[in-house]
Parts: sequence; C-alpha cells; structure tokens
Amino acid sequence: MHFGISISQVDEIDLVVQAERAGYDFCWVWDSPMIRSNIWAVMALAADRTRSIRIGSGVAIPALRMAPVTANAIATINRLAPGRTFLGVGTGNTAMRAMGQVPMKVADYAEHLRVIRGLLAGETVDYTANGLTEPISFQSLELGHIDIEHTIPIHVGGFGPRAQALGGELGDGIITGIPRGGPIPEVLANARLGAERVGRTLPDGFEITALVNMLLLEPGEALDSERAIQEVGSSILVNIHYLYDRYRETGAEPPAFAQSIWDQYVAFRVERDADRSFTEAHASHYGHLDPAEARFVTPELIKTFCVAGPPDEIIEQLRALEAQGLTGVNFIAPADRQYEMCTEFAQAVIDRY
Repeated sequence: MHFGISISQVDEIDLVVQAERAGYDFCWVWDSPMIRSNIWAVMALAADRTRSIRIGSGVAIPALRMAPVTANAIATINRLAPGRTFLGVGTGNTAMRAMGQVPMKVADYAEHLRVIRGLLAGETVDYTANGLTEPISFQSLELGHIDIEHTIPIHVGGFGPRAQALGGELGDGIITGIPRGGPIPEVLANARLGAERVGRTLPDGFEITALVNMLLLEPGEALDSERAIQEVGSSILVNIHYLYDRYRETGAEPPAFAQSIWDQYVAFRVERDADRSFTEAHASHYGHLDPAEARFVTPELIKTFCVAGPPDEIIEQLRALEAQGLTGVNFIAPADRQYEMCTEFAQAVIDRY
C-alpha cells in the first residue's frame, strides 16, 4: 500500500517536505481555481523542494485547459522532478461546479486522454479545436524545456463504470473514492473491460488509488464526538454537495446512506441559496466544516465515508482494501490540522503498516 498527502496552496509546500520525511510515497495537488492556488505553480514548487516523494495532479481537470496544454504542463513538472511525476485527470466535480458548470462528458474526457497519452509518449496525434484538426507533436525537444523521456503515468479519475473503463483503456491507473467509486473489485473489473475492448492487457503495476477520509479515533472516542465531526465533516460534505448538485441538475434521488438527512438538507439549501449563488457551498471543500452544515454530519455518514477507528482498526481496514486490489490511499486533512494529521497518521499507521 502506498500512502499519499494532498495540497492545494502555495503556502503548503512545507507540508510536502514534512510528508516526504515522514515516509509518505506521493503527493496530490488538486485543481480547483475558484477556491485554491494554481495547480501547476503549486506542483512546481513542490517538485523543486522535494527529492523522493512522487508529485502529481490529483486531479487535473480537462475542461479548464486544452489537452496539449495539460500535456505540456505535466511534462514541465517532469523536467523538475524526472521520473517521479504522474498525471491524475478527472472530469471536475468541485472545479467545474464552483464555476456554475457541469463536469466533462465521458466522450470528451476520452478524447482529452487520447491526446495527452499520445503526446506524452512522443507521438504525433490528430488534435481538434475550434473546428480545426491538425497533427501535432512536441517540438524542439533538444532544448530540454520538457521531459517526456522519463515515463509519466496517467491515472484516470473514475467514480463510475464508464470512466473506470477509460482507465483500463487509456491509463496506467485509476483514481477513485471510497465508497463513491464502488467496491475495489468492481473498479478493477471495469478497468479490465476497458482494456479488453481495445485489445489491451492491464500493465504490470496498474494502480488503483483512492481518496479516503481518515479518522484516527482516540481511546474511547465516539464517532459523534465534536473533534471527530470537525476532523472529517468538511470532506464528508463534499459528497453531499455532489449529490445535491446532481439533484439540482437532474432530479436524481440520493443513495440510501443520505436519505436520513436528505429532506432536511434540501430544505436547508433551498433557503440558504435563495440569496446567494449555489456555488458558494464549495468554498468549504476539504478546508473547514461550515458551521451551518455541521448538523448533517451524522455517525452513519462518518461510517459510510471514513476509514475510522483506532490505529489497529485502521490498519486492518486498509489491509482488507489492499487484498481487494487497492494499491494506494490519499487523504485531505482540514486546513487547520494538516501538519498534525500528517505526523499522527505516519506514526500511528504508516510506520506500522
């Protein structure tokens, strides 16, 4: 099992340095321009300050930039950290909805991935934009402005079967979530289906990495303690925001785990958003628990969305996930507890795993 940490701001580079020293294997930088720093600036700073930890996007959002620009950006980071860079890509829940837009459709996502994969492999690819199609490739490589000689793995963000199949078709791994992405064996099965449809076998070292909410409980602590709610509340509510956005867009009903709070939450959002943009709900994502939403973080939701318990139970749960095929976990700590949680988790779990 590989362990990761996430950052999203230019003043969090010290956290990556600390994580490297503490034994973390990789760092995700996430891409949400309405609420965080520029992903490529943050990644460049992290690459420059570190020596061994893997640095990559978790995840870069295709709709925010042209595919060749994304390929150039990650190849530039690879120039700074050769051989320890990877590209995670996703359709954009927070990033797009914080702009009042919807995530990219799967067909467009596949085309974006095709272009990036070809360019990073040093190939000439047909690229279409604004109704014009032209074969393109990276030029003037002898100048060393980017590095595509050291392989840059592509990790495809996928929470549903179609996107997960794209991971098997076009990626070197899949980034998913627990439990939103489904059971790990199903994720792997979807990846294999995608690989088979293009006559491909999943490569050795194909990674299944998940964004996981970690909650290290103190002796005798209950899931509904104030500390526990503050620790994971923001991360859990990201999922409730996603469900509410889908409900607004399509009328989709929530899954069973959210039904106990759903009517109250919908009424709360209708009233709250009456005099503000619905996009403002995303401001609290992976940063702080919005006090007005704290009452919706129930023990049932914590059980659903968290790997929770004392260290021994956390390790047991992670070993079970590893046995199912999960190869890596990453968590995003609340903004005021990042450094402490980084150290606590390393000492309690990583050092003993």
